[in-house]
Parts: sequence; C-alpha cells; structure tokens
Amino acid sequence: MFDVVQDYYGKKLQSSADLKTTACCDSSAMPQWLKPVLANIHPEVLSRYYGCGLVCPPLLEGCRILDLGSGSGRDVYALAQLVGATGEVVGVDMTDEQLAVATSHQSWHAEKFGYDNVRFLKGYIEKLDELDLEAGSFDIIVSNCVVNLSPDKDAVLRGVHRLLKPGGEFYFSDVYADRRVPETVKNDPVLYGECLGGALYWNDFNDVAKTTGFADPRLVEDRPLLITDSQLSAKTGNLQFFSATYRLFKLDELESACEDYGQAVIYLGTIANQAHSFMLDKHHFIETGKIFPVCGNTWRMLKDTRFFEHFQFIGDFSQHFGIFEGCGSALPFDSDIPAEGGAACC
Repeated sequence: MFDVVQDYYGKKLQSSADLKTTACCDSSAMPQWLKPVLANIHPEVLSRYYGCGLVCPPLLEGCRILDLGSGSGRDVYALAQLVGATGEVVGVDMTDEQLAVATSHQSWHAEKFGYDNVRFLKGYIEKLDELDLEAGSFDIIVSNCVVNLSPDKDAVLRGVHRLLKPGGEFYFSDVYADRRVPETVKNDPVLYGECLGGALYWNDFNDVAKTTGFADPRLVEDRPLLITDSQLSAKTGNLQFFSATYRLFKLDELESACEDYGQAVIYLGTIANQAHSFMLDKHHFIETGKIFPVCGNTWRMLKDTRFFEHFQFIGDFSQHFGIFEGCGSALPFDSDIPAEGGAACC
C-alpha cells in the first residue's frame, strides 16, 4: 500500500480540490484564534492540505511536537507558531513530492515567524524507531488523516507510545468506519487514497489503542463523512465513515474502565482561549469554577499531565465506589449526515 499512497499524494493529487470525498477535508468549525495562525502559512502549503480535523490541542508553548504524515507542512507550520521559539516541531512523511513543498518554504516561514523551529524527516510512520528520534522525547504527537493509510496501525501506535514522554499525549484526527471494511473497499486504490479503504472499525481501534499502551482512548469530536462521488458511493454501499479526533495519554496508571473514587476537579479558567470552560473530550465539558465529578482516569489525565496547574483537585484514590456512572460502549460518533452544501473545507 505504500506505493499506492505515495502515488496518490505525490502525483495524482495536486491540491485539495482534486479530492473525491469529504474524508480528507477539514470542515470543522475553525476557532477564531486559529485563523491568524493559518494566515501566516505559505499559500502553496495550504493548497496541498489533506487533513480531516484540527490537531491543535491547548497549552503548546515550549512543547516538542512530532507530526506523523506531515505532508506539505501545514500543521507543522501552524504548530510551530503555537509552541513558539522555545519549542520544536518535527514532521515525518514518506512522500518526496510533499516533503519538497514543505522544505522549500521553510526559510520563508522562518522569516515570517522570526525563528526556525521546524525539522522534516523522510520516513515511515510504522518505522519510527529507524529515525533519529529519541525515546520519551516528545510532549505531544499529532497526526491528521494519516494513520488510516498505514498498513500496520499497531506499529504506528507502538512507536508513538515509545516516543512520548510520561504524561504526553497522541492527539490526532482520522477516519473510522461503523463496521469492518471489506476487502473490495480496502483494495480500491482511490478509496484507499481518499482515506476510506484503510479506515479502522471504531471498536477495533479501541482494542489497538489499549494493547499498545493507551488504556483509555478519549474521543474529542467527530463528524459523519459524505462520499460525494457516485461511483465511489456505490462501491462502499451501507458502510458509514466518520472523521474523528482522539486523544491518547501515556499514563501507566490508567485503568481499563472509568472507575469512581468520589473525585472532582475545578477548572480555574487559566488556559488561553478557554477562559469560561475546558473541554477534555466529547463527554467532559468543564465550566470554570464549577465542581465537576470525574472518574479516576480523568483525574490522572488532568493531574499527571501539562494541565495540572489549571485545575483544583478534590479527593484521592483511597475509596472505590464502583464503575463511574454513564460509561458505555455504543457507537460513539454522531451519525446525522449534514445537509448537502453544508460546511466548507478550511
């Protein structure tokens, strides 16, 4: 599949206008604070963007970030501004044409930002151990609609876990299916290149995450995908696809289920652009100043990570009250298809 992906993204696609589906096309509502960041990125880099979500978690200043499948470099150059001069962003991609675009504008961005804190490496995201990257050296690893293109997703997540610092997170957007994708869809080069053929069944993804060291995957946001090409739609049949953003924390003490220890947190409202509330994930919208009950895993995701300074913590692990109420295992995505002609690509 490496040849299929390299050919599709290196030769067949010349810009995001060439895409046949909305899978590799970010229609998420862009926050106002991000617009001036993207405005500082070279037009050619923007024109060859094929992501499916926003991979800009909060509190990035001074962080060291790795972008898997960095392509033309849009997310690298956006994150470079958010980590600032004291941080670093490393992009990894296997496609020569995409890397050529990214590196050709590196000095342009350095002049624009006033510093050069990015680096691009050619390599495979399944073979991160073959690159000059130190284990446990990244605060955050991101990826934007690329893991689905990998033929060995277990290897990708194992490599991510190895490279993250304790308390670090893998924050990434990708494409998932409501069931296991049949071989006829997997083997179609266009469907594979459009991020559909390689999509994992969402529950299989949960299993892969847990077996590679990420005990409690957290869904941040999701949207159903439209297959706008009628011929491709006929091939996928009743399959439903979703673009979803997950965050996976490298925390050894996370449990396999959300356990209740009677704990709570209070958000202090001190994170930039999130003065009134903080959203850890789709089910944890925490208002400033309000006592918010949490399970043990959520407690650790806030207390044992870069977020700890921004919360007050109530309780400990001295008494267990059973499973945390409200934890379930149904399809996690919202399945309502938006009306045709809805949100445009960014």
